[in-house]
Amino acid sequence: MTNPGQSVPTLLLQVPLFSGLSESDVSNVARYTRERKLEKGELLFQRGDPAHGFYFVVSGQIKLGVSSAQGNEKVVEVVGPMQTFGEAVMLMDRPYPVFAEALVTSSLLHIGQNVVSELIDQDPNFARKLLAGMAVRLHGMVKDVEAYSLRSSTQRVIGYLLQQTDDDLGASSTRIQLPTSKQVIASRLNLTPETLSRIFHDLSDAGLIKVQGKEITLLDPARLARHQG
Repeated sequence: MTNPGQSVPTLLLQVPLFSGLSESDVSNVARYTRERKLEKGELLFQRGDPAHGFYFVVSGQIKLGVSSAQGNEKVVEVVGPMQTFGEAVMLMDRPYPVFAEALVTSSLLHIGQNVVSELIDQDPNFARKLLAGMAVRLHGMVKDVEAYSLRSSTQRVIGYLLQQTDDDLGASSTRIQLPTSKQVIASRLNLTPETLSRIFHDLSDAGLIKVQGKEITLLDPARLARHQG
């Protein structure tokens, strides 16, 4: 995990968007960058707040979501270390369409909009990298919509579990650690916590997984993938 005690320029070099910048450019970006520390449950911004830049997660986890007037919550995305968020909203000069809340104690960098606009004007390669990053995120969101619309609840859960491991599906078994709470995962998959628990129970009864708190053993990844249909 990235050490939050590193200097701001050193941390900025770990932002994929800034990896190709010169030392002087990084120093300039650092002048428009501020560090943020959040405790678990602390809000970074509310839906409707103005966006004056974008964020890079140094350590921790940030939940992006929306809440209904009735208090129901939908998790849109969980952003972890070495990931960024807020670029598209910043460029559109629109308020945030979601709220952001720390799931655990988190350290972030906020990079100001002015310096990003300068880099876009000065460096076509930077502009292309920025667009490429946003395109990847858009592609991921389209895949999410497809999954929610065309796949069953069980298929969504199995797909999520398989995404958490890079192991070969031919492995006899593999253990994964859920990156966040089951309640957040359920919301992310557009399920109720009760439905997620029922699916975990059904998959356990079928001999496909073993659940121990946040640790889940995929007993037969290949058979689990086939079960996904």
